[in-house]
Amino acid sequence: TRRWQNELFAIVDDGTIYGREIAETLRAAADQAALKPVFVDTFRPQLDNQIGLVGRLRKAGATHVFAGGDGDDIAIMGRDAGQLDAGITFAGGEALRTPPGDVPYATGTLMIAPPEWDDVAAPKVLDSFAAQKIVPEGYMLPAYAAVEIAEAATALAETSGKPLADALTARDFSTAIGPIRFDGKGDLTENLYRVFRFNGANFAPAETK
Repeated sequence: TRRWQNELFAIVDDGTIYGREIAETLRAAADQAALKPVFVDTFRPQLDNQIGLVGRLRKAGATHVFAGGDGDDIAIMGRDAGQLDAGITFAGGEALRTPPGDVPYATGTLMIAPPEWDDVAAPKVLDSFAAQKIVPEGYMLPAYAAVEIAEAATALAETSGKPLADALTARDFSTAIGPIRFDGKGDLTENLYRVFRFNGANFAPAETK
């Protein structure tokens, strides 16, 4: 939301559980930051074009749109916005990691997602998986990190005599995916999600346009 605090942004979703949930998450974050979208709507997915939606977004003045939906729909939105010269940047969730169908993502499309875990994982951990002929797909590496945290916190609680909950907070845990820290409420102190920008070939960290 910080990136769009000075932008006219819209939030749309495809009506699916996935689409609604991530759109609602962004709406809640925007509300907490006292930001209000200029347009909120549900779109019909799996259409050959989204010209009608793009037209409504342009009429509302939106320049940035978060779409809760799959990659194919977001690719079509980007294409149609380009054809209409609407000047709209589209963003989506980690569903954009799935390559789209016949329509490619528009250059500049944003993806809000965790990093590729094997890109940030400790080499020795990856070597350990490779030695066992295991490809750490999906959330295997975060799960591995969770076990590391549980083991470290349990050991600390046993040696200090403090409750396990206290052992989990206010300290850094060295894990397979980097340092992890929890606040007093048990929430992560650093958001693991990042912003990636499509450069015409793949999604790269937005900081390296």
